[in-house]
Amino acid sequence: RYRGLTLVLTFLCYTSYHLSRKPISIVKSQLHPNCSSLGPNPHNDTNSSTWCSWAPFDGDNYKELFGALDNAFLVAYAIGMFISGIFGERLPLRYYLSGGMVLSGLFTALFGLGYFWNIHVLWYFIIMQICNGLVQTTGWPSVVACVGNWFGKGKRGLIMGIWNSHTSVGNILGSLIAGVWVSSAWGLSFVVPGIIIAAMGIVCFFFLVEYPEDVGCSPPLHHDAGGVTSNEKDPEAITSNEGPLSISGQSSMDRSDKPKEPAEEPEAISFLGALRIPGVVEFSLCLLFAKLVSYTFLYWLPLYIVNVAHFGAKEAGDLSTLFDVGGILGGIFAGLVSDYTGGRATTCCVMLVVAAPVLFLYNHVGQNGIGTSIAMLIVCGALVNGPYALITTAVSADLGTHESLKGNAKALSTVTAIIDGTGSIGAALGPLLAGLISPTGWNNVFYMLIAADVLACLLLARVVVKEVRGWCGYMARKRGYVR
Repeated sequence: RYRGLTLVLTFLCYTSYHLSRKPISIVKSQLHPNCSSLGPNPHNDTNSSTWCSWAPFDGDNYKELFGALDNAFLVAYAIGMFISGIFGERLPLRYYLSGGMVLSGLFTALFGLGYFWNIHVLWYFIIMQICNGLVQTTGWPSVVACVGNWFGKGKRGLIMGIWNSHTSVGNILGSLIAGVWVSSAWGLSFVVPGIIIAAMGIVCFFFLVEYPEDVGCSPPLHHDAGGVTSNEKDPEAITSNEGPLSISGQSSMDRSDKPKEPAEEPEAISFLGALRIPGVVEFSLCLLFAKLVSYTFLYWLPLYIVNVAHFGAKEAGDLSTLFDVGGILGGIFAGLVSDYTGGRATTCCVMLVVAAPVLFLYNHVGQNGIGTSIAMLIVCGALVNGPYALITTAVSADLGTHESLKGNAKALSTVTAIIDGTGSIGAALGPLLAGLISPTGWNNVFYMLIAADVLACLLLARVVVKEVRGWCGYMARKRGYVR
């Protein structure tokens, strides 16, 4: 019951995080709409082509200003993420997570209140974005650490693939909620999500359980056995006379004598210590480029649909949710395949390779009809968000409980923060580059996204080769094994 409660609570918590991030992409098209489609200008003393726009986004440089808003949030998020994981290992996760959610709700609502307070100063919106970016870094390391504390390695890819759908569910709900008020009072598109995430923070404070030991439950064996599946399957086979297997011996003692406090005695891992865990650097750099692609879609897809397919702001926002629907399917598929094959890196690499030509096709034929657009958006979302979801969940949890840590459970939050923090650098670069490149044509934006996909794939080459060699060695041993 507690494991189920942890899954549901962390799912809802991070759904609310993404729900509060999404409105900016929906509201962009309302801050600088096509005023000529609204009829004659009722204000004769203003520019006839931008009279309905919201200053300071009414100039010709509005795309650059939108890019600055996105970048303010994402750069603050990327910088804060590297620090957040360190704090997450040393502070009670329940307080850390719930406090961050309440503050995030405050800054999200303050951004929307700029509409009702009639604020037209760019720096106000940028400061709100920076503050929100910093406090939102409390979320991801905390929820992954909580889930990792409760679940072993067994079917982690599938479980976390399904659980990670909170990202896409949050984006979908954020789009739909923002779309309700985007054309009438866009400030409510931020105020309502702000209230929702703050309320979820209060629920988290009262009901989240961080560790199984806190309620008298036994912890999963991955903390002690480092994810060795044979030990998970037969914990009774681990005895103290196994000699060199000191980790397994410690596991046996912990299980029999139940000394809960010593399991939490080791000091939290250092930043450099986390980087030395095999695979952390490769997956972090891969996520940088994978997240660059995902967040470019997150922030610019509705505007792209408005400009290319000529839909209204609400229709474009609703259509963009199909990308997140595909993301849900892709995350579950990636988790299931990687569990079955044991090849996290290979699964990511194959999906990234296929994603590159699909992105090219979407740009050229994706707007040829509503049916084609729907199908292409779902496929693109699955292939782009599948590797991103797998790396930020199952891979992060695997590396945070790596056997090289020798049972130290205080690495999960730091490793998760390093991987997602590096990815957040790409998340900051993607929308910024899109804002700079889009004036030269949307084709160039998609060429940039395809190049990022290819680079993400190449950065995993060493880990993929290692996995393939492991499979080949296993098959060779299997064929030559005779008892």
